[in-house]
Amino acid sequence: MPVSGEWCERARSAIETRPLHMDDSIDTWAVKVVARDRRAIARAISAVETGEARGTELLKRLFAASGNAEVIGITGSPGAGKSTLVEKLAGAYRNADARVGIIAVDPTSPFSGGALLGDRIRMQGLSGDKDIYIRSMATRGQLGGLAPTTHDVVTVLDAAGCDVVLIETVGVGQDEVEVARLADATVLLLVPGMGDDVQTFKAGVMEIADLYVLNKADLPGADRLEQELNAMLSMASGGEGWRAPIVRAIATTGSGIAEVKQALQQFRCHQEQSAGKEKRRRRYWRSRLLELLRHNLFERVLSERLDDGSLEQLIDDLLEHRRDPYSLVEGIVAGALGARDWGLGKSSTQ
Repeated sequence: MPVSGEWCERARSAIETRPLHMDDSIDTWAVKVVARDRRAIARAISAVETGEARGTELLKRLFAASGNAEVIGITGSPGAGKSTLVEKLAGAYRNADARVGIIAVDPTSPFSGGALLGDRIRMQGLSGDKDIYIRSMATRGQLGGLAPTTHDVVTVLDAAGCDVVLIETVGVGQDEVEVARLADATVLLLVPGMGDDVQTFKAGVMEIADLYVLNKADLPGADRLEQELNAMLSMASGGEGWRAPIVRAIATTGSGIAEVKQALQQFRCHQEQSAGKEKRRRRYWRSRLLELLRHNLFERVLSERLDDGSLEQLIDDLLEHRRDPYSLVEGIVAGALGARDWGLGKSSTQ
C-alpha cells in the first residue's frame, strides 16, 4: 500500500512538465506538496478552504498526482465514538507502514465561524507521527456532514502521498450521506441503546454503509442491536453483491480495530474484483463535475450579469408581477452563455 519513490518521481515530473498558468511559484508549491512538505500541505489546504484563486491553480497541478489514496468515510451519530475509532484505525494503518491523512469535520462555531477542533484534541496521540496528517475543517453551514471543500482537501492529501485518507463526518444524523459519494468505503458507527431507532435510519444513513461497526460493544443492548441490524440486512439486497458486515468494537481499548481494518480490506478486494470501485469513482466524478459546473456558472452569472442594482430591479418586477421568475432566469442564463467559447470541443484523444 505505501507509495513508492518511483511514483513520487512520476508525480513530480507530471507537475513540472505542465504549462504554467500563473507563475512558477505554483509549480514549486505543488512539487513541495508532492514531496510531503507539511508546511506546503498546510498552506495548500488553507488556500483551498478560503477559495483563493491560487488554491484552484494548485489543485490543477496536483490532480495529476492524485487518484491513488484509499478514501474511507467514518460516519455516525454524535457520541458514537468516531474520533476514537479514527485514531485507532489510523494507528493500525501506520503499523502497516501506510501514510495516513485524516480530515475531521467539526460543527461550525456560531461565534467565530470556524471549527471547534474537538476531534483534533482527541487525536493528539497521533500528532507526533510525521506520516500522519490531521486537518480539522468547519462545516460552514454545509449539510450532509462534510465541509464544502472536503473533496478538494482529499485531492491535496492524496497528491501528498497519503495511502489512506480517513474522513470523519460531523455526526448530524440520518441525512449525513454525502460522505458515501466521496469515499471508496463508508463505515457507519452504531452504539447500543438505539433500540428501534435503527428502523428510522433505514431511509437515510443506514443505506450507505459498506461496513457497520457496533462500537461500545461492552455496553448493555449490544446483542439486541446486532440482531436488529442482521434482521434489517436480511431484507436488503447487497449492492453489487456485497452485504455489509457487522464488526463489534470497543474503540477506547482498541478491541475490534484489527477486524475493522480487515473488513475494509475485504471490501476493497471485492470492489476491485467486481469493478465496483471504478463504477463508484465514475459516479462520483460525474456528480462532482456537474457540481463544479453549477457552482462556476452561478458565480460567473453573479459577477458578470447581476449587480445589486439590477438584482433589486428584477425583484421589483417580480413583486409587481410584471415578469415571471422562470423567464428571467432563462434570459440571464442565455445572456451569460451567449457568444462564449466554453472550450468544450472534441477531446484531443478522439
